[in-house]
Amino acid sequence: MKRIATLSLLIFTLHSFAQIKGKVTDKKGEPLSFVNIYLNKTITGTTTNDGGEYELEVTKPGNYVIVFQFLGYKTIKKTVEIDRFPYTLNTTLEEEQVVLDEVKISTIENIANTIIRKAIDSKDKNTDRLANFTANFYSRGLFRVKNAPEKILGQKLGDLGGGLDSTRSGIIYLSETLSEIAFQKRPKNFKEKIIASKVSGSDNGISFNRADESTFNFYENVVDIAENKLVSPIADGAFGYYRYKLEGTFYDKNGRLINKIQVTPKRDGDRIFKGSIYIVEDDWSIYGVDLITSGKQIGIPMIGDLRFKQDYNFSESNKAWVLISQTIDFQFGFFGFNVDGRFSAAYSNYNFQPAFIKQTFTNQILSFAKGATEKSAEYWDTSRPVPLTEEEVSDYQLKDSIKTYRKSKKYLDSIDRVNNKFKITTPITGLTYRNSYEKWSFNYNGLLNDISYNTVQGWNLSTGFNYFKRNNDKGNWWNAGVTMNYGFSDNEFRPVFYFNKKWNNIERPRLNISGGITTRQFNGRNPISQITNTIYSLVRERNYLKIYEKTYARVGYSQEASNGIFINTSIEYADRKPLFNTTNYVIFGKKDISFESNNPIDPTNFGPSFSQHSIWSLNVGANFVFGQKYLMYPDNKFNIGNPKYPSLYVGYRKNFGANNSEFNSDLFIARLRQFASLGNLGNLQYNIRSGIFLKQKNIPFMDYLHANGNQLNLAPSSFIDSFGLLEYYKFSTNDKYAEAHIQHNFKGFLLGKIPLINKLNFHLVAGAKGLFTGGRKPYSEYSVGLDNIGFGKWRFLRLDYVRSNFNGIKNDGLLFGITLFN
Repeated sequence: MKRIATLSLLIFTLHSFAQIKGKVTDKKGEPLSFVNIYLNKTITGTTTNDGGEYELEVTKPGNYVIVFQFLGYKTIKKTVEIDRFPYTLNTTLEEEQVVLDEVKISTIENIANTIIRKAIDSKDKNTDRLANFTANFYSRGLFRVKNAPEKILGQKLGDLGGGLDSTRSGIIYLSETLSEIAFQKRPKNFKEKIIASKVSGSDNGISFNRADESTFNFYENVVDIAENKLVSPIADGAFGYYRYKLEGTFYDKNGRLINKIQVTPKRDGDRIFKGSIYIVEDDWSIYGVDLITSGKQIGIPMIGDLRFKQDYNFSESNKAWVLISQTIDFQFGFFGFNVDGRFSAAYSNYNFQPAFIKQTFTNQILSFAKGATEKSAEYWDTSRPVPLTEEEVSDYQLKDSIKTYRKSKKYLDSIDRVNNKFKITTPITGLTYRNSYEKWSFNYNGLLNDISYNTVQGWNLSTGFNYFKRNNDKGNWWNAGVTMNYGFSDNEFRPVFYFNKKWNNIERPRLNISGGITTRQFNGRNPISQITNTIYSLVRERNYLKIYEKTYARVGYSQEASNGIFINTSIEYADRKPLFNTTNYVIFGKKDISFESNNPIDPTNFGPSFSQHSIWSLNVGANFVFGQKYLMYPDNKFNIGNPKYPSLYVGYRKNFGANNSEFNSDLFIARLRQFASLGNLGNLQYNIRSGIFLKQKNIPFMDYLHANGNQLNLAPSSFIDSFGLLEYYKFSTNDKYAEAHIQHNFKGFLLGKIPLINKLNFHLVAGAKGLFTGGRKPYSEYSVGLDNIGFGKWRFLRLDYVRSNFNGIKNDGLLFGITLFN
């Protein structure tokens, strides 16, 4: 055993010192980060860190030619004779001197346009040379904050992981990923296997550094950033978005002529880049990019500029220019919390003749090797291709020690003692009592958690108690509790008891048991929120909310049965009875207010809308997400869908056992929906919902099929599930039913081309809706609106003009909406 340990130590020592080390600076002595260093006649090697330091692994002493390549600087080669390790080789790089050829300047046509056209025409040829490959991928993520505030909106930020200094500045996120990637152009496929992953101060080691989301392909017509598609400078239609200027030319290390092209947007409102793209003469391939976009372009105003730098190298084996490194620098901030971030990536060990088989690519696009998140510091020291800076080493050491302490019972109990203190305001505001070490908590909601008003209950409030127990960190937990609602006008107390159990984060099997007394909207899709009804009832005397009471017991179960197939089922027994208005109170104390009745069928009829009854209800459904792609983490499956296909839901509801057989019914429902990104044209989404009763019967009104209507000046919470001007219950049916919604958000495609208006950065939105119910003529709506309304970083308002048509009667209106969470 002692010999094995000694041998292991010897191997580790030899590996550690079989390196060429050094620092790369500019002529002023400033360190250069992410310089590519590799052996001559190879493609990849290593890169410098933020301090300009590097470590290039070699296998044995000898004569070597070391290449130093960095976009914007002259590539140099250094010949060295190494007789022992480690070998120190420091280097200074000079900025590349680009020159303009007089012949090119004198041509009639803009030579930059000619170069870009040739690059566009050569895209297929150049990417075909990279049609299939495997490679190793390394990525590092780093976020730094400076002078972080103590609080945001009254909420304490804490020490943000423990890495802040006395000025509340420092690293708040540091991560690394080592993985193996595979790519296929036709059909387009990608997969990644993470070999090692590490996050400073975190136990699970799951980072944001996925290769699929970290690699940006400028050969594509659009570059996908944060679900927004920006037009590439060499897109097929790029001349509609950019102007080009030849800044100059230079020769690379092998004498190839490189053209540096300045890229300038024609309109600031478009989703575009600016900066420089480098094109290789004759090959018309990308040699490098240095491009900038902004949060405005990607639809996230709190982000400042994003700068993309990519370096490519020539591969002799397939005569192609391949990506070897990439950095993304960005800033974001809100409420005085400002962060500088960088994601850097290095690609190595390319294989351009992989032996792909049919099973190589599946719907699983990410996997983790066993123990990938548990690698030792020694493993990382010998495996990471880019050395850490002193600051990064210190951050790992500090946060690893903090992490160990903060998992201890002593620390967790000390935090709980502070947070678990009973305060004089606790009966009003609530309290969560935690035992963090044992992973359980007991919560009291307080009296201010849920207060609302309606004309049936008057002012009413809800409170409750809940016990939560986490059995492990893999999604196994259970909770139980009670919610209690009391109406001050009807003097009714309504408790509901519940129990929930979840087993894991893979299939996510979940059991729900509940029972008690509660109120429900006749439309179970809840088109009217409590806060909206409260405001409209008290201020405008409009009590749109219509509710009934049920005493019930329910058991439900759901899980993902297979990838992309989600099943759900429930059985419920309920006694349902009508409710009536008990108050006409309004906030300004007006007298003789005449509210509508609580009858959704006829608001002028103050009698019951249905007779009290008991009934059983069985629901069975399945949701199919066709071609669903997913990421498989060590203890979690994350589904990401597939934008090429819609999702389909089919369900069956059987109501039976009612004391009046006329109330029993059978209903089949289906829903088809999809969200599709159309590149620079914007986003298209649609939703089609339909249902049919096997037999048309005089069933209780809450069992009808209902559309989500809207009688407010406020837009509905979901634009793609609701109508804008439809009365809430006018088209409810016990027969057949279908509704269709389609909406297109043009983003900046249209308005971004109009002078002056494009500076507002508004997005044009257009939509259409249709409703078809048995025995009635169709109802339709058309809308046009502006999204992304606001100022600065805060753009979450929307305004729509809607025009409806039913049986030749047309109405119109303006709807104000908030899109912050849509």
